[in-house]
Amino acid sequence: MATIAPPDAVEALPLDLPPVERRAAMPAGFRAGGAAVGIKASGRPDLAIVATAVGPDGRPFQAAAAAVFTPNAFAAAPVRLSQAHLAASGGAAGTGHGWAQAIVSTSGCANAATGPAGDADQDRVAELLAAAVGAPVERTLLLSTGVIGTRLPLDRIEPGIAALAPTLAATDGALEAAAVALRTTDSRTKLATTSLTVPDPDGLAVRSIRVSGIAKGVGMIHPRMATMLAVLLTDAAVEPAVLHGLLRAATARTWNQLSVDGDTSTNDTVFLLASGAAGGARVEAGSAAARDLGKAIEAVARDLARQQAADGEGATTLITCQVSGAVDDADARAVARAVVSSSLVKAAAHGRDPNWGRIAGAAGNARLADAPVLEAGGLAPADAAARGGAQARVEPDRLRIAIVGQPVFDGAAGGPLPFDREVARAAMDAPEILIRLDLGLGDGTGEAFGCDLTEAYVIENSEYTT
Repeated sequence: MATIAPPDAVEALPLDLPPVERRAAMPAGFRAGGAAVGIKASGRPDLAIVATAVGPDGRPFQAAAAAVFTPNAFAAAPVRLSQAHLAASGGAAGTGHGWAQAIVSTSGCANAATGPAGDADQDRVAELLAAAVGAPVERTLLLSTGVIGTRLPLDRIEPGIAALAPTLAATDGALEAAAVALRTTDSRTKLATTSLTVPDPDGLAVRSIRVSGIAKGVGMIHPRMATMLAVLLTDAAVEPAVLHGLLRAATARTWNQLSVDGDTSTNDTVFLLASGAAGGARVEAGSAAARDLGKAIEAVARDLARQQAADGEGATTLITCQVSGAVDDADARAVARAVVSSSLVKAAAHGRDPNWGRIAGAAGNARLADAPVLEAGGLAPADAAARGGAQARVEPDRLRIAIVGQPVFDGAAGGPLPFDREVARAAMDAPEILIRLDLGLGDGTGEAFGCDLTEAYVIENSEYTT
């Protein structure tokens, strides 16, 4: 987010990110595919594999890998095994980065809260994937999504991996097939891509770098380190630790600002792999190339997060809350997150009711993210530890609120403003509702994404396992 406060709280905040296309675009050095193997009772695609391609030397690319995982105490077997594999492949335990050659996703079964048997099942999936793509088992990463407390159907997954692996392709269509196979209750496939240029090692020319992402998740989504499943790929050359720093920063400003229903999942995972296949100079920490790559990663993550919010279970509209004038970006993100997470705001959005009192109430109750998220978002460790979970600073006599371009509250002008409610209601009947707040306290900015709360959400989740 650009850290400038606009002169009013009506217009959308400017973005300092590259443009994104919503399409599959395979970065160099990868191959992928998706298939239906019978995990889902519906018969829809439910197995996806993303793997590194064979390089000019006849050997598979070794991709730098970074990840962000759920902090849920019931973290699923694929989360825990992926963490162990990243540590075994070169990253220290708990750092969330290492090396990888393949990712597998099984959709329709979360393999969470399944005990030692579930762990053994996940180990077997990793072994099957490693054998199928010719990789060491510790260079495999795993995703699962679906009903908690159910075992993986290995009798279907084993032949499924064996059949899918030989068909993996380095094409845009193959990446889209993997994205389709990630889905559970998603109504739409989620894809995003952008590109940038970096200098050659000699500094005399530039190379084009691609960043692409696929994601799933429209329920059990709420900010806390990661809030769904996503796979991001780039052909940039970058070390795992540098890649992890870029991913954590992007996640703090995008997926940690996404809320559908206030619940976090046992399986939330974001993987970012870098093949290095595009060539060019290695991206070094703190360099201009790292800044540009970080913006590209954030642009893809932001767009995928917006797609997920818009496709929230039962949703009819995307809610975007943008905040300016905060004491700093961390406070701004806290206020924006509180607004989109409010059940009352979400219900008002569904009814196209410009009820600014609910927005003000949510803003006044905002609390900052946990310390690890604040640190990922740019705060120094000591500051993050001191401020984690603290109340954001909001002063009613400085606050300004606008809904879909209509100023509705100005604390400095006495509070409530006259506005045409019917005009506002009509403007809210749209694919996206923009809520703008200016806190009048500084130059901090932030945004968050959510959706309306509908009867369809309640119906779908009241019958999820039956």
